Amino acid sequence: MTPHPFNITNARSHFPALNQPQIFLDNAGGSQTLNTVITDITNYLHQSNVQLGASYKVAQQSTSKYADGYKAAAAFMNAREDEIGMSLSCSNRDPEPHPHKFSPADHFTHPTTSVIGPSTTQLFTNLAQALRFPPGSEIILSSLDHEANISPWLRLAKSQDLTVKWWTPPPTNAHSLTLTRENLRPLLSKKTQLVACTHTSNVLGTIHDIRAIASEVHKIPGAMLCVDGVAFAPHREVDVKALGVDFYAFSWYKVYGPHISILYASQSAQTQLQSLGHYFHVPANDLSTKLNLAASSYELVASIPSILTYFGPDRKESWKAILTHEESLQSILLDYLNSKENVIVYGEESSDARSRVPVVSFSVLDVSSREIVEKVEACSDFGIRWGHFYSKRMVDEVLGLGPAGVVRVSMVHYNTEDEIQRLVEILNSVIP
Repeated sequence: MTPHPFNITNARSHFPALNQPQIFLDNAGGSQTLNTVITDITNYLHQSNVQLGASYKVAQQSTSKYADGYKAAAAFMNAREDEIGMSLSCSNRDPEPHPHKFSPADHFTHPTTSVIGPSTTQLFTNLAQALRFPPGSEIILSSLDHEANISPWLRLAKSQDLTVKWWTPPPTNAHSLTLTRENLRPLLSKKTQLVACTHTSNVLGTIHDIRAIASEVHKIPGAMLCVDGVAFAPHREVDVKALGVDFYAFSWYKVYGPHISILYASQSAQTQLQSLGHYFHVPANDLSTKLNLAASSYELVASIPSILTYFGPDRKESWKAILTHEESLQSILLDYLNSKENVIVYGEESSDARSRVPVVSFSVLDVSSREIVEKVEACSDFGIRWGHFYSKRMVDEVLGLGPAGVVRVSMVHYNTEDEIQRLVEILNSVIP
């Protein structure tokens, strides 16, 4: 891979939270926020905090900012702009529609293929409520997933009399697990309606070949693929068209933005969704109308364009530069951890950026993960975590770990090589 120039000083200058002693290595739980995003949110509340859709000047400005947020969100994951429109859902406290009141259809003519909501968990829950499958159908769930992409489907299966098949791949080495089309294939049948899996585990950091998995799923007529991209999106460019997915979600607050999330649904997948919205909402075929229940947080949506701006005019080159830098970061940490005989690394042991992102989890033989983290915190400003990180089924049942789970160090591009080298020194002093 040809390295691309990466200016770490310039990158860090965009994140005001980094101007303090705390060193943030819990980024998989939530990244720091861009200064421009913070400014956008503040400006919106100062200048245009009104209900969307009215005809007066400030309302028009507010509506335009909200629409720009959706368009930027679509561009971020390569959903076509001509597929992106807008849906302005009335809140529960709105009066009934007036015949001369603004209608979204008056200004936005294309149905949306994405919906922005409070969390990936909520969006997957709404999605599951909008799907109907014949009794006796089968759904396949990855046991490596965050609970956000498991519980909604288990509730759906219970309510609609569906059969659940668990997708637990065999280890490629002692502690590495990878979802592949080959280990999915035996689970598929003519009854398969949905497969749900993660693009990248928020514990293991392993990247799964979603394009290949999608191709395998779609060999079954009518079967759909739902992907949790939360742990992938902070590290790599998301291209839903290239991936061939039916549903894809991630959280903006882990991609340097505000605490909201997004769900993409392909046009063909949307035809399978019933609307959760009010009966009078139009257009009825709009994804946001179907799934969002009420408009997304106005000021937070309005800040999304600044995330795209941060990546510059050539986002592909920016992502390549980030990949190269992050590979260096994880190499420093993994080289150290792999050198310790009493340390178990979960996920790919290699630092090759083609196979993993810099979310590194490990445990120490005969030492609680909680104890390791507490010792690190007691003697440094490093912020790392212990636990299961809502991938409890995997940590408990697949990895076979106790309540303290793993130690997780989750890096992103604004972390420095010096920080990781210093972390290694601290770990070396606390690991027996």
